[in-house]
Amino acid sequence: MLAMDQGVVEEWLSEFKTLPDSAVSSYAASLKEKGSLVPALYKVIRENYSDLLEPVCHQLFEFYRSGEQRLQRFVLQFLPELLWSLLLAPSAARDPHTSGCEIVDKDGQSKVLSFTVPSLSKPSVYHEPSTIGSLALTEGALANHGLSRVVYSGPHLQRETFTAQNRFEVLTFLLLSYNAALSYMASSSLQSLCQLSSRVCICGFPRQQLRRYKGISSRLTVTSEFLVQLVTGIHYAL
Repeated sequence: MLAMDQGVVEEWLSEFKTLPDSAVSSYAASLKEKGSLVPALYKVIRENYSDLLEPVCHQLFEFYRSGEQRLQRFVLQFLPELLWSLLLAPSAARDPHTSGCEIVDKDGQSKVLSFTVPSLSKPSVYHEPSTIGSLALTEGALANHGLSRVVYSGPHLQRETFTAQNRFEVLTFLLLSYNAALSYMASSSLQSLCQLSSRVCICGFPRQQLRRYKGISSRLTVTSEFLVQLVTGIHYAL
């Protein structure tokens, strides 16, 4: 890591510690002007043995816990790179580090996420009801005509430690949080998401030898829930 990049990161680490609460909002807005900061932080995260990694992750955690939306989005842009470090951790014998994506609200209560599934009987930008075919006019169909369905996710359990048993439960929720803010992510973050997906797909396969990436040679085992969130992110990123 270059001394210039290290200086940028160290300055960033020190300035937030002395920041009064009243100045957090203006500070969050000023982060866009620090053009050299984001590339420098990416270098720290990718160099897992860097001495700056632990304080950087701690500060990203504090950013997210601040409740300031712009600071939270600043943290989320690094999530694909952090997820890759976590996926590598068991294979490379590295200590896992991650930022704090919350499963509780500011009052400490578990969050319940809701998703609205639109009715197919009403037209949308994705479909016309006439193209689906005639719906049987049963009593049940008439009762549900035009109704939207709401699906809930949660409450999720709080995890104090990162273990093999809860690993993908945590990673899947982190990726879900990232996808929810995908439209606010910078191109560098979306590129990192694409690289994460590519690495997950080719690790341990012959195609890995055709890429510049020369990471672990064994295949990565992931859960179907994690893959769904990964594919969802790629779909909307492209």
